[in-house]
Amino acid sequence: MSSQETFKITTETGRLDKVLSNLMADESRSQLKEAIDKGNVTVNGNLTKPKYPVQPGDEVVITIPDPVALDLEPENIPLDIVYEDDDVIVVNKPAGMVVHPSPGHPDHTLVNALLYHSPLSTINGTYRPGIVHRIDKDTSGLLMVAKNDNAHRSLAAQLKNKTNLREYIALVHGVIKQDEGTIDAPLGRSPKDRKRQAIVADGRHAVTHFKVLERYLNYTLISCWLETGRTHQIRVHMKSIGHPLAGDPLYGPRKTINGSGQFLHAKKLGFKHPVTGKQLVFEALLPDDFERVLRRLREQTPGLH
Repeated sequence: MSSQETFKITTETGRLDKVLSNLMADESRSQLKEAIDKGNVTVNGNLTKPKYPVQPGDEVVITIPDPVALDLEPENIPLDIVYEDDDVIVVNKPAGMVVHPSPGHPDHTLVNALLYHSPLSTINGTYRPGIVHRIDKDTSGLLMVAKNDNAHRSLAAQLKNKTNLREYIALVHGVIKQDEGTIDAPLGRSPKDRKRQAIVADGRHAVTHFKVLERYLNYTLISCWLETGRTHQIRVHMKSIGHPLAGDPLYGPRKTINGSGQFLHAKKLGFKHPVTGKQLVFEALLPDDFERVLRRLREQTPGLH
């Protein structure tokens, strides 16, 4: 089984995979590139490549195969639910928990726990039910989850239109001199290592704003606001200006602070309720191990206790 969508291009121009990602909020650019590579996309009836330059007047048809079903078992795993109603759940994810199943992580994920707790939206197919956005396995903090398809469409549109609020707390190496800054650099898969993201010329638009909260002897505590939510965005952007995240096994230095991974916490999340339209804002305290490290750094920094 599969479905088809047809787009008659009017004003959109640029690479085919990028144009499609702009038109289809629920599909990632990597998924769309894969669809093009597999011959599931035609332009004016012809197969083409992801970098094909789309022009006004082009007719783009994409065939979307149904996702391969994984056997998702609801699991009775405790959840830290910050808010819940008939449409949405806001959950505080612990560091170390994978958000949804994948070939390397078939169970014990946040989705397995959520399925035990509640029905979820089906827009993302069988292996990512309810998941509107993700945070990395070792990142802690707030996620919004859709319990039905209408809520999912609303929350996904808010992400795409950059109208929601996402604030993170991060501990980075080095002492940042300026009090605040903005990093605007496109991100994509690293050509050298497929497990990593990197700043690449033809990558997806990515913007991170940061503000210094505290400075220590060799580290800085910052808050970050995302305009875009790319994979590993904060981790790659902060490394790019010489301040990789503490504890980051992928982008940080070998000599770093021991922990369960990068010291990154999704502290604040805000969005409009998909039914009532009311603006909702939630906050989650830093995990205990994150707080312990900050206390130790404060004690080691002269004049800061």
